[in-house]
Amino acid sequence: MSEERVERRLAAILAADVAGYSRLMGVDEEGTLAALKAIRRDLVDRKIKEHRGRIVKTTGDGALVEFASVVDAVRCAVEVQREMAERNDGVPADKRIEFRIGINVGDIISDDNDIYGDGVNVAARLEALAEPGGICVSRVVRDQVRDKLDFAFDDKGEQQVKNIARPVRIYSIGPRGSGPQAGETQAAPALALPEKPSIAVLPFQNLSGDPEQEYFADGIVEDIITALSRNRAFFVISRNTTFTYKGPAVDVAKVARELGVRYVLEGSVRRAGNRVRITAQLIDAASGRHLWADRYDRELADVFAVQDEIAQTITGELAPGIIAAEMQQARRKDPSQLDAWDRTMRAHWHIRRFTREDLAEARRLLDEAIELDPANAMAFADLSIANHFESVFGWSRDSAQSFARSGEAARRAAAIDDGDAYAHSALAIFDFFSGRHEEARRRLRRALDLDPNSVFARGYLGVSYAFVGDYEAALTHIDESIRLSPRDPLLIIWHLCKGWAALLSERYREAVEFTTSAVEANAEFPDNYAVLAAAHGHLGNAAPARAALDELLRRMPGLSASDERLNRPSGSAAQRERFLEGLRKAGLPAA
Repeated sequence: MSEERVERRLAAILAADVAGYSRLMGVDEEGTLAALKAIRRDLVDRKIKEHRGRIVKTTGDGALVEFASVVDAVRCAVEVQREMAERNDGVPADKRIEFRIGINVGDIISDDNDIYGDGVNVAARLEALAEPGGICVSRVVRDQVRDKLDFAFDDKGEQQVKNIARPVRIYSIGPRGSGPQAGETQAAPALALPEKPSIAVLPFQNLSGDPEQEYFADGIVEDIITALSRNRAFFVISRNTTFTYKGPAVDVAKVARELGVRYVLEGSVRRAGNRVRITAQLIDAASGRHLWADRYDRELADVFAVQDEIAQTITGELAPGIIAAEMQQARRKDPSQLDAWDRTMRAHWHIRRFTREDLAEARRLLDEAIELDPANAMAFADLSIANHFESVFGWSRDSAQSFARSGEAARRAAAIDDGDAYAHSALAIFDFFSGRHEEARRRLRRALDLDPNSVFARGYLGVSYAFVGDYEAALTHIDESIRLSPRDPLLIIWHLCKGWAALLSERYREAVEFTTSAVEANAEFPDNYAVLAAAHGHLGNAAPARAALDELLRRMPGLSASDERLNRPSGSAAQRERFLEGLRKAGLPAA
């Protein structure tokens, strides 16, 4: 049996594109195309031919060229960039056509007049890392030409580049004994990071080979930017700015420096038939770490419905991911270097541990944050939540006073920023536990109007139905919150309140199932064991009911069925009695 032979060879690969091509086309499409066509004809094609290169393929603004000699490849690139610098002399900066060039030497596979392989991929990544008017080369290129050509190589260090397993050492080329080569733009100084977490959502790459998918990919990105902008906790770069990076892959660290952001979201869209695959990854630009990544496969029955759903899903996962990264970053800082935002983020982390000690530490940090920044709406909202749980579980000296402080802090948060969905959600929780159920739901719907992707507001709208035994309404909203943010630290609340909804609607087996998931999410939360004990009590499961009750009493010592610490915002006296009856069946004393 014969096997088709794959043609491999060693080659120097040059990849080039036009920096800011989308921006130039947006300003003057016909003029840009005409100018680029003239440059290709009068300069680029001529230089490639002079240095014995072969144009493998061209795109709208780029080219892939193969050379048998790496010396020829480098000479060609330098001469092109030198003449382009001369052409651009006197042209306004915003109208210049400037190439970025990457060169690598590697093993390639040739097939149907195209070339493939890591050698090609690395060249493309080097091109994306080059400055406008500049040239980036790999170490193997530098090693082979540095004694043959009179050029200086500036070591840019090792870079982890997309789809390449090992880091690549990168060098930029300039005339020996000089600074940046002619035509190369000096890197702009990094912009200072805003106080709030900052993010740029880059245009998603269309990997389908179908220009029609550009609209689909762009629509998803625009919707994500719009949704993130409604979250008052974030500083989001506008669509008009991030779309200037549309085109070949970009250097995330470079984008972050230019835009002054800490986080960058990038992704891709690939369509095959009536199915589409979307990938997205959130990157901490300071460290280069991927904080979160996911893939979404969908049928394209309704393009706009899929676009909306994917944008909502990505945004729902993205926001908690950024806050989680901010919390971890704040926890790593020296305590003496914490600013108001760092203290708020540390407190945010402590609250979500739901222990007596953590809630007390959260209050201390939030008091300090508010002293540093009295207009910090998030700090006041978090202070409300911390006081709320201390009051509910009886973990303060005066539960009534803690409850009152919860309301006061929530009102301050909403007064500081009436457009903050989190502040309105905190105030809704206070209203709900005050017995004002409809007012609470009105506020939660207002929060969702302000930020439709607020997992917190959506989840607590479900909670408001859970405590009155409206099983279907509770699960509709709570399951949506879990779908939007499946790794959220608040999963404990959502699973537990599904348990509350089941318990109060006499679905005791489901109550056990849901609350078991809540224990897996956070084993310290006291209400887990209250719901488990009551559900097992109604089911007649004596041993697990007693075990759950023992865990509850360990967290809330001296508890009895008449204790105010068991007050929850039930919809009726009958529902409250159903809960307490289950606890009594589990063995809780009546008084």
